[in-house]
Amino acid sequence: MVDLSVTYAGLKLKSPVLVSSSGLTSSVSRIKKIAEAGAGAVVLKSLFEEQIQFEIGNMETGGDYPEAADYLQAYARENSVNSYLELIRDAKAAVDIPVIASVNCHSSSEWVDFTVQMEEAGADAIELNIYYIANDRKKDPREYEQTYLRIVEEVKKKVSIPVIVKLGLHFTNLTWMADQLAIRGAAALVLFNRFYAPDINTDDFTMGSAEVLSTPADIRTSLRWVGILSSEVPNIDISAYTGVHNGLGAVKQILAGAEAVQVCSVLYRNGVDYLREIVGEVKTWMEKKKYESVAEFRGKMSYGSIEDPASYERAQFIKYFSKMH
Repeated sequence: MVDLSVTYAGLKLKSPVLVSSSGLTSSVSRIKKIAEAGAGAVVLKSLFEEQIQFEIGNMETGGDYPEAADYLQAYARENSVNSYLELIRDAKAAVDIPVIASVNCHSSSEWVDFTVQMEEAGADAIELNIYYIANDRKKDPREYEQTYLRIVEEVKKKVSIPVIVKLGLHFTNLTWMADQLAIRGAAALVLFNRFYAPDINTDDFTMGSAEVLSTPADIRTSLRWVGILSSEVPNIDISAYTGVHNGLGAVKQILAGAEAVQVCSVLYRNGVDYLREIVGEVKTWMEKKKYESVAEFRGKMSYGSIEDPASYERAQFIKYFSKMH
């Protein structure tokens, strides 16, 4: 009998497949469908720091971009902190899987106090979706890194539930950062955050957004770092995110050392019920390989488990192209 249950960030999950923070997780009706389809947990759509700042009266209302301020205030009015807390409570009452609250943040200001209310509302954990574009040439890179660490420290002072950090890729030493976050009490990392990416319209010279949804090929980067960090920083759990579009993609990330995987783009393309296929494919693969539990194969192909760990470190294509004629 195949057992799909795992432990992630101290939470007991019936499946290693989570649905990530997105519009898919913004209503109780959708969250119920997600649970019924086999998700191990759900990460609620993010509550944005700017939104919270408005609630506590700290949002800028003027400046050079009044339209942007008006938009943020309108957004905040329609999506208040109280509404978010209600979503947590209603989701917890509706499903029997862990409900993880998500905060999209870039500072360690007063908004941190609201994580206490999230815990009181019943959230099983908090995922910090920290975002930064490090583009200030006068700013020491260490200042950016310290902001991440300071946010985790401040939240850990406030709550007793697990704190998860959703990271971007662009760190000089990602292994160091993961280790420092673990030291400060982060229970898990999500690899990697998909930031908004700009695009240029060459016909009318306007700015727009690049493709938002991921593709199966996007698994490459997260797979490398899941494999490395799961071995080099064993005291923090990892949820692989970006590029998992089927059950075998989930299996690959677990083999690399992930405790769990998060899916999103593939559900936008195929519908929430496609989650059943992803979970079912993981189960079928386990039965074929005669694994009774996820723990039996997790990390089997991690950086520290394979004969040639340099496979994860290789940065050039020389070895590959040298074989081509």
